[in-house]
Amino acid sequence: MRFLITAGPTREPIDPVRYLTNRSSGKMGYAVASAALAAGHEVCLISGPVSLAAPEGAEVHFVESAREMYNTVQEKINAADVAVFSAAVADYRVAEEADQKIKKSDDLLTLTLVKNPDILGNTRSEFGFEGILVGFAAETNDLEKHAASKLTRKECDLLVANDVSRKGIGFECDENEVILFYKSGESKMLSLSSKTDIAIELVSEIDQLATR
Repeated sequence: MRFLITAGPTREPIDPVRYLTNRSSGKMGYAVASAALAAGHEVCLISGPVSLAAPEGAEVHFVESAREMYNTVQEKINAADVAVFSAAVADYRVAEEADQKIKKSDDLLTLTLVKNPDILGNTRSEFGFEGILVGFAAETNDLEKHAASKLTRKECDLLVANDVSRKGIGFECDENEVILFYKSGESKMLSLSSKTDIAIELVSEIDQLATR
């Protein structure tokens, strides 16, 4: 099968030297890409800015902003059988990017933010993707409630959720612990392990979904 995988953060520019971003390192998405390649699949990896070596054998596209990621996914997704959206895409960007560096003046600086396009939310309706759709949810509270809602709203076949408020897993870490939520209503815990091992298990679960 051909996997399309997104990974890492996005950067939303404020001015020529500043941007909005998040703590995603891209390690989970890159691990999934490597696991899919090891399982014999083709991989198209769309990556935000990270400090990781690209997996050998993957087709890699580097992007910066959420809009760039959206456009690249839209261009590439219908060649894929599986889409795995592990990137931590910024929900908002500044309404107007400054042409010059914003100088320090008043004690308060107000930024107006506008919503970025929803990549996962548009995958079925706008992109017309009919393959296996896997989303990720990084939560800090009510994990099961929020994950189940996202699974349904985004029309995923599988949603991978983890509690990023816990120290030692998730963002910037080498280990993770996740719960898999399926469209069927089932769920499965992947206990604390390296992101490499979590990725191998996730690709195996996707392979099983493809045969159902």
